[in-house]
Amino acid sequence: MVKTFKEKVITHKEFEIIPITELVRKCISQSGITEGLVFVITAHTSSGIMVNENLPCLMTDIEETLERLVPLDHDYAHSHFLLSYGATGGNAPGHLKSMLCGNHTVMVIENGKLECGKAQDVYFAEFDGPQTRNIFIQIQGE
Repeated sequence: MVKTFKEKVITHKEFEIIPITELVRKCISQSGITEGLVFVITAHTSSGIMVNENLPCLMTDIEETLERLVPLDHDYAHSHFLLSYGATGGNAPGHLKSMLCGNHTVMVIENGKLECGKAQDVYFAEFDGPQTRNIFIQIQGE
């Protein structure tokens, strides 16, 4: 059996890491699937899905590391007028951070519950906000 949920995430800052573990758990519960896999996928190329520990100091380290790797003030080729959009592209850092972060995660469902490590949580990572974003949570199993 396969159940797919399309959920909205509203972001409020250019860079933001939002915990979505409880949303994933809610979708698993609503699916009725007790054994299988859950796929969490962002529908956007300047956002990501992460699995990590929920510590404010770690979130700061993640943000600072991504900023060092992909600084906002670099001279990106994407920062020019794009005829296809009719506007100037200015979100190259968001695309590159998304590439580093990844756009999805896959986790196990056992006995109707999300199987996480002791310190694992699922996060939506915004790199080009604020925006309204869509994520897909697909549960496959029986």
